[in-house]
Amino acid sequence: MSRTLLLATGVLIGLLCSNLAYANPRIAVLAFELNDITSLPNTPQEQQRTASIQPLLEAAIKQTQTAYELVAIDPKSQAAANPSLGYLFHFHDLAAKLGQDVNADWVIVGQHSKPSFLFSYLLVHVINVKTQQLVGSIDIELKGNHESVTQHGVRNLARKIGGIIGGNSDKRE
Repeated sequence: MSRTLLLATGVLIGLLCSNLAYANPRIAVLAFELNDITSLPNTPQEQQRTASIQPLLEAAIKQTQTAYELVAIDPKSQAAANPSLGYLFHFHDLAAKLGQDVNADWVIVGQHSKPSFLFSYLLVHVINVKTQQLVGSIDIELKGNHESVTQHGVRNLARKIGGIIGGNSDKRE
């Protein structure tokens, strides 16, 4: 082989590897669980509100963090890996394995905790799939149950997630 061909091949391989190293981080957002401990728990309205959080968060991440790629985890796979309330929230290695299955770099596991009719919390764990470690925990208080309150809380949550992930992954390994 000529020297020029070897040099060109080396440069091409280097470019390909650098593109992989700086690829956009891939984020998987799991469906949020409702942990309603009020005297009238799990009303249809609260279940619907909780079900809206994942798509709202994905949309907020797309709007505020354009450098991230969102990947989906099949709801059946999540349900199979989550035998009880809070299981994936507390076992980060198992949540990370779900992320591995879809080639994600990060998994967002969340709960909508409702201790009162007046307020609730979005509780989120940010998990690094490669290390299977919790790298950030976020709590957002929602005062009231109006749609605008939920949307505002989710936008705030997206910004905080971006700060955690941005500070923990300058490049994809």
